Amino acid sequence: MWSVDGIDAAVALARTTDLAVVAHPDDLELGMPGVIGLCRDDPDRWFTGIVCTTGAEPGDDATAATRAAEQQAAASIGRYGALVMLGCTSDGVRSPTARPAVVDRLVDLLGAARPTNLYTHNLADKHDTHVAVALAAVEAVRRLPLADRPWRTVGVEGWRDLDWLGDDEKVRLDVTGHEALAGELFAVFTSQLADKRYDLAAAGRRRANATLSEPRAPDAASETIIAMDLSDLVRDDDLDVAAVVAATIDRFRADALDRLDRLRG
Repeated sequence: MWSVDGIDAAVALARTTDLAVVAHPDDLELGMPGVIGLCRDDPDRWFTGIVCTTGAEPGDDATAATRAAEQQAAASIGRYGALVMLGCTSDGVRSPTARPAVVDRLVDLLGAARPTNLYTHNLADKHDTHVAVALAAVEAVRRLPLADRPWRTVGVEGWRDLDWLGDDEKVRLDVTGHEALAGELFAVFTSQLADKRYDLAAAGRRRANATLSEPRAPDAASETIIAMDLSDLVRDDDLDVAAVVAATIDRFRADALDRLDRLRG
């Protein structure tokens, strides 16, 4: 485990207020730049990032090492209170039979950190590894005593936008004031930027979210990231994950069809 000030691992985890569990190196920086900025600027908040996979194919140690170095460089820029890289393969996270080992490790880390806010991928993402990590995070939280669970848990947009969520269901993570930091954080991931300009795409999405969220009122923020609220899911163990996602999609469907019915007359 790495920490910005090199303190003991247990101490670094215990001071955590905001914790993110993601799939790949760079997912923290794409999904939570505003949160990272808030924690960097506030002496009472500490950001911890848990990256589950190496982001490389099995056996490709060179790429794994490169991505790990890039991730640590970003953590240094963002002054993360702690960075934990589990070093799993994507198959090891996606496999229902192998994932329990990942969940066990997350239970230990979450129990030691006891964050107020937890961030992960959204459960309607179209990237298998993202959804698998989100499932592991939900399961891990559910294995903690209720008193130790986060106050708020959200799943951020990634390989699928979340602008289709109802306005009353959107969790908007404001990036205003941290736009430059977002660019600086992702600039270190040169191995990723060589083929795809994730930085430009992410900035464009954040700006679109802020401007296109409301057709009449002035923009309330310069950039925002939309997240799905998973708080009820991790606090009520009787809720079924698939049923929660299906109900969310059904509300979108009902809203779209109701609008058509009203306007057709």
